[in-house]
Amino acid sequence: MNYSSEVQEMYCVAKGPNHGPAPIPEEGQWVKVKEIKDISGLSHGIGWCAPQQGACKLSLNVKDGIIEEALVETLGCSGMTHSAAMAAEILQGKTLLEALNTDLVCDAINVAMREIFKQLAYGRSQTAFSEGGLPVGATLEDLGKGVRSQIGTMFGTKVKGVRYLEMAEGYILEIGLDSDDEVIGYKFVHLGKMMEQIRNGADPKEAYEKNVGTYGRFDEAVKVIDPRKE
Repeated sequence: MNYSSEVQEMYCVAKGPNHGPAPIPEEGQWVKVKEIKDISGLSHGIGWCAPQQGACKLSLNVKDGIIEEALVETLGCSGMTHSAAMAAEILQGKTLLEALNTDLVCDAINVAMREIFKQLAYGRSQTAFSEGGLPVGATLEDLGKGVRSQIGTMFGTKVKGVRYLEMAEGYILEIGLDSDDEVIGYKFVHLGKMMEQIRNGADPKEAYEKNVGTYGRFDEAVKVIDPRKE
């Protein structure tokens, strides 16, 4: 260690308080984090790329500073989906610090990693007060039945109004309008559940019909339109 001549000539004043870092909540405990291995928790981070044409939601389950599982969800950019495949291979097994300093291929995923690091480093995790945290595999619960990201896709114009294209329930087939041409409900097909049944041997037509549902006052609609064609 090199010191300037000014510092070398200074009188040494004793340091008084030395109580360490403030404790943060981690999996049901209060922990004074001094090293990366002191961090545990499950949390989420949202990231975006420089041109802001796509976004990423990153979910990590961290145990003793090591990433045990990663869920990477992307939106809006075809290249980002392929980058997510690479990031999901890269992340698990790394320490949080390694992951923070790893090129995760896409700007949005890198930003999501930065944001989730801050969440975990400051104790803002989903498992802050859950004793023992959550088991590996818990991030899949965010996807729900059908193991598919929950997506909302809506389109609207001043001249023609709104079009619902995809909701958390699934792909929108039709939207129902009342006598004032206002939306009062919609019909959807749950793609995740449908594909799961087809993969398990169900007839595609039957699987489709079993997973069609409605929301709101769709049955009372005066007019029904296809949001992609009408």
